[in-house]
Amino acid sequence: MSSLELFGQQKSYLASESFDGSFRGDQSIRLAFYNVENLFDYFDDSTTLDDGFTPRGGNYWTKRRYQDKQNKLAKTITALGGWEAPALIGLCEIENRFVLTTLTQFTPLKGQNFEIIHQDSRDRRGIDVAAIYRPDKFELLDYFYYPLKFPFDTASRTRDILHVIGRLPNQDTLHFFVNHWPSKFGGEFETQPKRMFAATFIRSKVDSILRVDSSANIVITGDFNDEPFEESMVTGLNIKTEIKNTGPIELFNLMYPIRYLTGTHSFQNKWGILDQFIVNGNLLNDRNSTYIKGNTAQIYNMDFLIMEGATGATRPNRTYQGPNHKGGYSDHLPIILDLILKREE
Repeated sequence: MSSLELFGQQKSYLASESFDGSFRGDQSIRLAFYNVENLFDYFDDSTTLDDGFTPRGGNYWTKRRYQDKQNKLAKTITALGGWEAPALIGLCEIENRFVLTTLTQFTPLKGQNFEIIHQDSRDRRGIDVAAIYRPDKFELLDYFYYPLKFPFDTASRTRDILHVIGRLPNQDTLHFFVNHWPSKFGGEFETQPKRMFAATFIRSKVDSILRVDSSANIVITGDFNDEPFEESMVTGLNIKTEIKNTGPIELFNLMYPIRYLTGTHSFQNKWGILDQFIVNGNLLNDRNSTYIKGNTAQIYNMDFLIMEGATGATRPNRTYQGPNHKGGYSDHLPIILDLILKREE
């Protein structure tokens, strides 16, 4: 069954099948998330484990390679928007504010006037979650970084969760969470409690918001290092698995309907969906002043972001394969969704 036939709905979850690059104006905004694969600068930071990403490190990460990657990321972000750049983009695997300044001020993105949200986390490698946004389309009201401190592993140091609050052009407020949950490195079973902890932590934040404002608009995105059908995503976040059963203050994973059909990342020649959008039911109701176009998100799977491996299997056109520099974009594909904005007459 193709994504177009899923549940009998004429939807496309792949940008290559149906990408809308038209100008959005005040009628809608585009949100995106992108794991940019080790966006390190080429300087040594003595406080983090970044030695591999220096000119003398194992990856031979030079200024030239750094600038090439930045320009490729700028190309991707520009392409994500079509005729108009996305209004708000969540990012992960960001080393520091410097790499975001390079990206937004010293590449072709400069003319988009992106502003930066970033804070250094406790992660041992020094990689963080962040966001960039266009102030002409998204008015930043506040943001918070939540450190994940596991009571069962107090020595662990991982990425924070970013919570961005902003006003949309129709004056509605949006809560936007950016995540990069602990990986399965060290064993899926051994690391699963950390992802479950992150899921229940996010769910508690969502519940707190909705207790105060049941009409709130909430988007949760990121690289969750679990797929839509796994326990942290279903039970930990307490999502509904059918969109028709999702009430206004309940959560639905827009990637759940395509959980076995496609992917944003490839591991051992198998595609999986690690990068996802989870939303609350208010955004699934087209009678509201802000709602998701088509109640769907898309994986941006354009040809330039995909390569064919030695076995003939496809995978993301990544920057590194182990220590080998491939000169690509990222080992993840970006994801996008559009919010339709209605104004009161």
